[in-house]
Amino acid sequence: MQSTTGSSDSSTAQAFSTSWNNLPGGSVYTAAQFAEWLAPLSPEDFRGREVLELGCGNGSLMVHAADWEPARLVGVELGDSVRSARENMRSSPVAWEIVQDDLVAFESGGFDIAYCIGVLHHLKRPRAGFDSVVRNTRPGGRFHCWVYAREGNAVVRLVVEPVRRVACHLPWWVTKYVLATPMVAPYFLYAKLLSLVTAAGTNRLARGLGWLPLFDYSMWIARRDFAFFRHVAFDQLVTPQTAYISRTEVDDWLRSNPAIAADSTYVILRNGNSWKFGGRIQGG
Repeated sequence: MQSTTGSSDSSTAQAFSTSWNNLPGGSVYTAAQFAEWLAPLSPEDFRGREVLELGCGNGSLMVHAADWEPARLVGVELGDSVRSARENMRSSPVAWEIVQDDLVAFESGGFDIAYCIGVLHHLKRPRAGFDSVVRNTRPGGRFHCWVYAREGNAVVRLVVEPVRRVACHLPWWVTKYVLATPMVAPYFLYAKLLSLVTAAGTNRLARGLGWLPLFDYSMWIARRDFAFFRHVAFDQLVTPQTAYISRTEVDDWLRSNPAIAADSTYVILRNGNSWKFGGRIQGG
């Protein structure tokens, strides 16, 4: 097992390991959430291919990736949550491997598909993490990422970020139960109320409410229970750093990496406050 002490992101990795290793077994996400995160990639893209996840946490996404029947599935994670990931993948029928390594420095012979979901924005050097995703995708292969957007997150940056700067230095149980639990309760009620009002109203009402903070995101997360809301809040508070990536920055990443086929790239605004983006590597 590789030491994490040499990485500039080791403190972030260990903070998230505390989060992941204190969850029940299995995936914290649903199969539908996984599919929506990975779109426009589909099960047909994974089937029979070699697939890499950079920053796999406790394997919550890998559990669902395995259902898409890849020929080989590899997860890379810097922190001690590799223990939880291996346990969660233990009964998987596909050929899988969990590697403890720094995703920024990770080197491989290349994969048909490489994806990184919700990790780049927590790195000290997000661009270096993105370049690693590209570097570990073989010629002709496809890559896909998801990050927090700067756009649409003004309330989060105003309210959550000041608390995070303090919370990331506290014991995990204080952050989870003393801070995250009461902090997320009002937002849980807000999201559930918005969802109920929208479902009971008309399309015109839904359009009229669309100006409210985090409206699209609230419609998405309102499908989940309070435990999931708290999990998201805890993840946002426990990390030593969070970057909110603008569309301009995403475009620059895609445009300036010469390995990427320029006509293959896409950028999708997800839930009004995050970016999904990817493309294909030249050659192959």
